Amino acid sequence: MSETKKYTYPKSLSILKFFWNAEAIRKNPIPFHHRFFEKYGDTFSVRLNRKRYLLLSRDKEVVEYILRKNHKNYYKSKIQTDYLSKYLGHGLLTINGDYWLQQRRLIQPAFHKKKMEQLVGLMQKTIEKELEALPLQQETDVFPIMNRLAFQVVAKSLFHVSAADETLERLQYIIQQVQEFLVKEVRLPHKAWWFRLTGQVKKHLDLSLESRAILREIIEERKQSQENHDDLLDMLLATRYEDTGEPMTIKQLIDEITILFVAGHETTANALSFTSWLLANYPEVQQKVYEEAIKVSEETDNPIEQIQKLEYTKAVIDESMRLYPPAWITDRENLEDDTLGNYHIRKDTLVGISFYELHRHPDYWEEPDRFMPERFLGENKKKTAGVYYPFGAGPRLCIGLGFAIYEMVLAVAHLVKHHSITTQKESIKLNPLITLKPLETYVTFEKRVKK
Repeated sequence: MSETKKYTYPKSLSILKFFWNAEAIRKNPIPFHHRFFEKYGDTFSVRLNRKRYLLLSRDKEVVEYILRKNHKNYYKSKIQTDYLSKYLGHGLLTINGDYWLQQRRLIQPAFHKKKMEQLVGLMQKTIEKELEALPLQQETDVFPIMNRLAFQVVAKSLFHVSAADETLERLQYIIQQVQEFLVKEVRLPHKAWWFRLTGQVKKHLDLSLESRAILREIIEERKQSQENHDDLLDMLLATRYEDTGEPMTIKQLIDEITILFVAGHETTANALSFTSWLLANYPEVQQKVYEEAIKVSEETDNPIEQIQKLEYTKAVIDESMRLYPPAWITDRENLEDDTLGNYHIRKDTLVGISFYELHRHPDYWEEPDRFMPERFLGENKKKTAGVYYPFGAGPRLCIGLGFAIYEMVLAVAHLVKHHSITTQKESIKLNPLITLKPLETYVTFEKRVKK
């Protein structure tokens, strides 16, 4: 498209209105997004300067086009490649182009179904250990419990017995601190000078360096070890590039492991927390999960076979992630001018895709705000195609999808099999960071009495 050709964009939100609400949007953009979608349509724009636009969409055709049909023209935005990589390194989440494709092809085999099945026994033991001493008969925020559980599952799957608990706890703390600051930097770019002046940037860069030093030590110790641990680190150390036959460098390993921690633990922790709270609010659904868990455990003690049979439990998790998608938004930038629906957009347009809004769109979902696991059972599941993206789509589909599903199904089944969950809270607060995090998810656990 030549420079003389006219560019067209959807209805535009005033940049003044956008910045007027900047602080409130930073704290929780979801209500603002919904209001703007209702007012301006399923795709709207914000004009950032004379040539630069921001688009936000919940239109399924736009989403399909960007993530699948023309994905080669849409790279991860500089928000992810620049801001995130500054702290998290250059791993699958933060890179584009040929290097991304090279790393994806290298790492993908470690997440093959057969490889994941090797980790399920370890995963199950970790889940059982983390859930064996839940606080009983008192209101408890479930997120810290699920956050620790998910972190331990990733850590044990990565390192098996290579790292001490205090080391893992320090890693978890650093990742949480860095993520929260990242969101500030992304949402408040006009305060970048203040963050530098007050030392906040340096503080979090130092934390990032500390986490990398911890990971380097673990990797170096493993490379010297002659033992076989059957964990993800062993698998990653064994990978070789097709063209050179060389393994990843330690720097590359640290980058990819950092991304696995960030992308692989809090998303799952969020989903498990939302699911626990929803089960507490829907006792009839919880009862069905309990009955299925009992039935399946009587049929087999093989965790892989159990996961395959826990169909209703999986549907509950799917519906939970529809209402509260852990990866609630993603963004892309187009490399070349493009036609997006009825609009002709200039290259380097920033396009945000709201999975949260897409998953609740009344044109695509019957009673969209209602918790109905049956949407994901049998023939009903066909209706979710093209409008349900809990793990993204296309070539960028989350590499750890299978790992996350195994973990969540085992965790929910084990939790409900051994505990009943109740709550006094009928609504929940959201904290949309890089992932969609729940706030004040208070529930009460009771031991189930064996009959």
